[in-house]
Amino acid sequence: MKSFFILTDLEGPAGVDSFTQTRPSDGFPDRIEAAKNLLAQEVNACIEGIRSVYPDSRIDVWDGHGPGGLHKEDVVGGTYLRDGHPYKYMAGYDALLFVGQHAMAGTFNAPLCHTYSSQTIAYYKLNDVFIGEFGARALIAGHQGVRTVFISGDDKAILEARMFVPEIETAVVKRGTGIEAAVHLATDEACRVIREGSAKAVRRIPEIKPFTAIKPPFVLEMGYLQPMQAGEAPTGPDVEFINDRTIRIYNREIKDLPL
Repeated sequence: MKSFFILTDLEGPAGVDSFTQTRPSDGFPDRIEAAKNLLAQEVNACIEGIRSVYPDSRIDVWDGHGPGGLHKEDVVGGTYLRDGHPYKYMAGYDALLFVGQHAMAGTFNAPLCHTYSSQTIAYYKLNDVFIGEFGARALIAGHQGVRTVFISGDDKAILEARMFVPEIETAVVKRGTGIEAAVHLATDEACRVIREGSAKAVRRIPEIKPFTAIKPPFVLEMGYLQPMQAGEAPTGPDVEFINDRTIRIYNREIKDLPL
């Protein structure tokens, strides 16, 4: 039986282009619930695409948005995962797929772009390569022998993904025109391109190599937007404080880094 892992985020679906739709602290719960509904429709379209090729496959869906981007009951045809970082333990999966992905922090005209935290992180560099959530997690999967075969999201996120995994199958659901601006597909159309793209992706698994181009030993540099406060940054013998906004973490194991 084939098994697939879908990694999700809330910034990438069509119809989402404001942080008020993704950050509960901004105080717009109705907007967040509407965004969650949009993500659920796109996730379910991805599941439908996979099952059109492998109807009996195992499909796990990880809610990767920090405050939560999905409701368990809205995921149809897959198993909802929330706790921990299950993408760090992917042995046995045939492929990784991303739904609702955004670009890394600092990307020009990329809607809602950020790297792990939209409020505290300026950038990540891994072995001197600027990297965002897609690249980091595709690399974690790749070092476990798992291929990253599909991504849906904005056009800048798709360009970023192709930089790391050139053969990846993609679905552009909106085109970014600013940090909180985009031109969107209608939801039905976004779901159609995701359904078709995910089906094509799982048919193409043998053609797409696991992403392993960044190799150990690893040096993760984390740049912060503001001077770090007490307890904000990781600590330990492998952590080097460069200045009040920059740290480096050294480790041979990719899964042991805060990625």
